[in-house]
Amino acid sequence: MPPVIEVEGLTKTYRSGLQALKSVDLTIGKGEIFALLGPNGAGKTTLISIVCGIVTPTSGEVRVAGNDIQKDYRKARQLIGLVPQELTTDAFESVWSTVSFSRGLFGKAPNPGHVERVLRDLSLWDKKDAKIMTLSGGMKRRVMIAKALSHEPDILFLDEPTAGVDVELRRDMWALVRRLRDQGVTIILTTHYIEEAEEMADRVGVILKGQLVVVEAKSTLMMRLGKKTLTLQLQEPLAVLPPELSDWALELKAEGQELEYVFDTHAERTGVPSLLRRMSDLGIGFKDLSTRQSSLEDIFVGLVHDGREAA
Repeated sequence: MPPVIEVEGLTKTYRSGLQALKSVDLTIGKGEIFALLGPNGAGKTTLISIVCGIVTPTSGEVRVAGNDIQKDYRKARQLIGLVPQELTTDAFESVWSTVSFSRGLFGKAPNPGHVERVLRDLSLWDKKDAKIMTLSGGMKRRVMIAKALSHEPDILFLDEPTAGVDVELRRDMWALVRRLRDQGVTIILTTHYIEEAEEMADRVGVILKGQLVVVEAKSTLMMRLGKKTLTLQLQEPLAVLPPELSDWALELKAEGQELEYVFDTHAERTGVPSLLRRMSDLGIGFKDLSTRQSSLEDIFVGLVHDGREAA
């Protein structure tokens, strides 16, 4: 996919001395869903804010569809829709007015049909005449998304879009994201609900202390860093592990009634069959087995833990 966002050597140091970003390099292709993960304070929002032209970088370059975010600000910003974490809307305006006004801010001609489609997609049509101040928090979040989509952006940033919202909005939100991706819109999201990133994202980036520590296709990341766990329920409990099984990383659980083997994907075709053969040779039987594969959340937690230990 041709890159629609190009970030090179991006750094940001605030006046307090905090270095929020440290030489970040990143490219995001047109039409992909990219999930940016990281703990609080890792630099996610700073990175998004710089790409969207809200925060000025200390050094580095950012191009949006070939437009420099500082030199060609208007062209670059016109291509971007942003749903920020914070709810910032005009409390006394109606839903229809605030979404229509947001479209006009980007120099777009009025298009009531498009505004209506966006409001219907977000289940806001029956609230179009309601003042923002009368809406629930979840409905206000829907309005923020509608504002970001009002000018038909090619790139949509979603900064924790489903934080603190109900299951219905989350479902509607991801259905809308899929439709937008099918239309060629590039989606960049941050989320604390890692299962959402696991379900939706094409690629995943993990940022820690201002540095991108990994950027991979989701499937590649899970294959490279993921682990599988094989649990065998033994027919007879073991007091200790026989030395003949020392070639495998095994652990006895449940008072010797379970044998647990943690392995990576490379060992799946060799390590597991050879382990079972050796157990058979030793007369160690099992009555049941189960496997569990690491989730994206497991990988993320592991990366964060390793990063903190290194620091």
